[in-house]
Amino acid sequence: MNLTAILTAAAFIGGVGLIIGILLTIAGKVFYVKVDEKVVAVRNCLPGNNCGGCGFPGCDGLAEAIAKGEAPVDGCPVGGSPVAGAISDIMGVAAPSGERMVAFVKCSGTCDKTSFQYHYYGNMDCWQMLVATGSGEKGCQYGCMGYGSCVAVCPFDAIRIQNGRAAVDPDKCKACGKCLNNCPRHLIELVPVSAQYRVRCSSHDKGKAVKAVCRAGCIGCGLCAKNCEQSAITLTDNLAYINQELCIGCGKCAEKCPVKIIG
Repeated sequence: MNLTAILTAAAFIGGVGLIIGILLTIAGKVFYVKVDEKVVAVRNCLPGNNCGGCGFPGCDGLAEAIAKGEAPVDGCPVGGSPVAGAISDIMGVAAPSGERMVAFVKCSGTCDKTSFQYHYYGNMDCWQMLVATGSGEKGCQYGCMGYGSCVAVCPFDAIRIQNGRAAVDPDKCKACGKCLNNCPRHLIELVPVSAQYRVRCSSHDKGKAVKAVCRAGCIGCGLCAKNCEQSAITLTDNLAYINQELCIGCGKCAEKCPVKIIG
């Protein structure tokens, strides 16, 4: 064994390693990207679900937007007030005092209350059924089709199809908004968790046409609006709508509704 050759090889390898180490150190300093400590701190407060309910590409995108002042400190619908409060402290602003929101399905058309044009057996997807005969098996062209496209996208297991209609568990719902965007008939909206009275219908047909396909639809009689002393209810295109900011929860609308779909 040639000792000189071994020492030469070892010296060469050591020299190459030293040169690479120096080059990596220089590259690290040249290409160093300064990290905003606020972005890191805000990101650590976020839950990490990356659901997109905030409108940004995941929690990283929201954290950067909040740190830059391009998004509100309560921009995370999943984290709610606790997360908003922690981020407010980091950003040095007052914590917002908003109420927790939950998803609400504007339909009462369960299998026992709505009529059927036919019985469908196949792929359960609401978007696909838009091009099917009659836009689905139910007679109402405004209500929940019940095929579960909203269920499929909910990251919190907060929605179930019960008796042919989507139902939200308010305790599990984080108001991420994914179900809103994935309902082809736009039947889901976010309402305050404390909202006691809501109109569980989305039909714009006149009363006779509504009754022909569903026993739990708004007939556009307007009795709820006429009896609301707070002017919280409006009737537009045969459908009642309750403004939750004006509603005081007196219950007169639910009492006067002849089809009992307010509540």
